Amino acid sequence: MTDRTSPPPTAPAQRAVVVWTLLITGAATFMAALDNLVVTTALPVIRDDIGGDIADLEWIVNGYTLPFACLLLLGAALGDRFGRRRLFGLGVLLFTLASAAAAVAGSPGELIAARAAQGAGAAILMPISLTLISAAVPAERRGAAFGIWGAVQGVAVAGGPLVGGAITEHLAWEWIFWLNVPIGLALLPLVRTRLVESRGSNNRLDLPGTALASAGLFGVVLSIVRGNEHGWTSPSVLAGFVLGGLLLVAFVGWELRARTPMLPMRFFRSRAFTTVNAASLLMFAGMFGSIFLLTQFLQLIQGYSPSEAGLRMLPWTAMPMLVAPLAGALTDRIGGRPIVATGLLLMAVALGWLALLAEPDVSYASQIPAFVLGGTGMAMFFAPTGAMVMASVAESEQGIASGVNNALREVGGALGVAVLASVFTAQGGYETPQAFTDGLVPALWVGVVALVTAGLVILLGPGRTRQVAAAGVPDAVSAPAADERVPVKV
Repeated sequence: MTDRTSPPPTAPAQRAVVVWTLLITGAATFMAALDNLVVTTALPVIRDDIGGDIADLEWIVNGYTLPFACLLLLGAALGDRFGRRRLFGLGVLLFTLASAAAAVAGSPGELIAARAAQGAGAAILMPISLTLISAAVPAERRGAAFGIWGAVQGVAVAGGPLVGGAITEHLAWEWIFWLNVPIGLALLPLVRTRLVESRGSNNRLDLPGTALASAGLFGVVLSIVRGNEHGWTSPSVLAGFVLGGLLLVAFVGWELRARTPMLPMRFFRSRAFTTVNAASLLMFAGMFGSIFLLTQFLQLIQGYSPSEAGLRMLPWTAMPMLVAPLAGALTDRIGGRPIVATGLLLMAVALGWLALLAEPDVSYASQIPAFVLGGTGMAMFFAPTGAMVMASVAESEQGIASGVNNALREVGGALGVAVLASVFTAQGGYETPQAFTDGLVPALWVGVVALVTAGLVILLGPGRTRQVAAAGVPDAVSAPAADERVPVKV
């Protein structure tokens, strides 16, 4: 709610707030989402430059994902407690400094450590970006706004291989990370002067719940990313799963009893909240693992340079820019479920198509239709899911809801890279082009199964999700009072 001592903002002032919020959060989340997969086309060059084996390459990707997934709930909770604008700026600063550290890394260990710090910064800024948008944009226009946010994230995730490949070939792989530094430095004063501050209704930080959730996620995700390297039944991997799982069970028990829980368990009584989060985990598992292998296929097997491989992914990466804004606006009219379900089906068809085509000498032209389908499906997924998650909880609890959704996405991404890489190494390898495709094909089919399952899950949700209000609505959770919002002049 606006400050009672201040007059309501005029229409031009409100539009300025919306525009600045979308620009600033869009630029920051673009950096964070881009760095999920921006190194994939650069991995062969990084390996030649600073060394490392397949396990190191996976850790360069998953070193970012691990803290990102584990700290998202903490980042959202800190934003609700201390101010979302303030924590968003802190996340941008940490991400920027970590990017500079990654650029000067001289060994795989140094690069992985810098990537972990990047992931921590992204874990702070990513969930808060959605709540900042929700605070600035009128309810009737949020679907379109979240569609723009989804387009930015979709372009960043899918465009990572293109950007990484072009920079690696024409500059150097270090510039993948140097690129973030001027953007981050330019954003910091804008965060301070152009964003509206807001807080969640729960001003008490749930320290036990935060510790249990972060430690539990760390144990589970660490075992996921180490499973392929050390064996899924090795004692250390099993111990991580067991201990992480027990900590997460303890977290649920604590949250059920806590007076001010970090994550209200009543969220999961909402079919909309539960199904969209489950589908997000499965989608990221299927797509991240597949893109991790497909970008290497274009370079190592088909002989394209990093830049050429990135350009050949353009039919995939360009589609979110065209489709996601339209899908977001359509979400306001018909709801997100049919759009997301269709997008997941298109992505499954795309991966299945590529699996059927996969041969060392397959022509690039025959792969283009599958790339177009994959990019279209990705856009149709990203655009509505933000609006669906936010509409399933009260405005005052959207920060933690966003944190849950982003955490599950990152867990899914780590799971996908680990599982599909495990299938790849079990059925093939890097020894010959035929060995690579022998491993790639079954891995892609695992991705198809994950995406089809995600589509079936999303169909279990409600047809339309209305924004939860304080009084509550059917198929939703109850909600406390609305946010405290402190307007700033623009």
